[in-house]
Amino acid sequence: MSNDQPTPGQPPEDDDPFLKKPQEPPPPSDGQPYGSAPPPPPPPPPPNDPYGSGGGFGAPDPLAGMPPLGEPGKRILARLIDFLIISIPLYLISLPWGGAVDVNGDGDDGFGDAVAGGYSGHQLLWSIIGLVVYVAYDTYFTHKDGRTLGKRLLKLRVAMLNDGRVPDTGAALMRAVVLWAPALLCCPCLWWLINIVLMFTDKPYRQGLQDKAAKTVVVVAR
Repeated sequence: MSNDQPTPGQPPEDDDPFLKKPQEPPPPSDGQPYGSAPPPPPPPPPPNDPYGSGGGFGAPDPLAGMPPLGEPGKRILARLIDFLIISIPLYLISLPWGGAVDVNGDGDDGFGDAVAGGYSGHQLLWSIIGLVVYVAYDTYFTHKDGRTLGKRLLKLRVAMLNDGRVPDTGAALMRAVVLWAPALLCCPCLWWLINIVLMFTDKPYRQGLQDKAAKTVVVVAR
């Protein structure tokens, strides 16, 4: 047994950091050189969901991620409300100039027929005025937030089909022109009938002709 004592003022060998051996790394585990496998990386953030319904719009189900489609009955009622909001003031404004009615007795019986028929110079003028007002009304409110006054009352909105955003000016204008120009200038009954049928039968998005032209869809407003 050695009786050697450490020199006073000199730390024992075990406490001397310069004499300690470096620690070996822990043995590999799960195929990782320095211990257990790290947790998997977090999933990427979900894609932008402009519809606000928690799903991606590119899913196999074409309706995945969309709010419910607007019911045809509510869409028709909303369009009727918009028509009255425009046509009644426009008719009253036309009265000092003879009114947008049939003044020659050729069979037209009101503002709707006057703006649709275009049988005389007087009616053609009001057809053009009516078309400009309807298109401007629909374009402005659709581009603003996707909702005309009628759609706002019935909690509907127009959205771009591919990503749910509010239509830009070009899409809103295209939609308004396709919706109103044939209805006011040439074939109102046939045009409304086609659109009403499409609202009930078009799959899977219930798009009217104006929606197909502008690549839009009508959904329930959140």
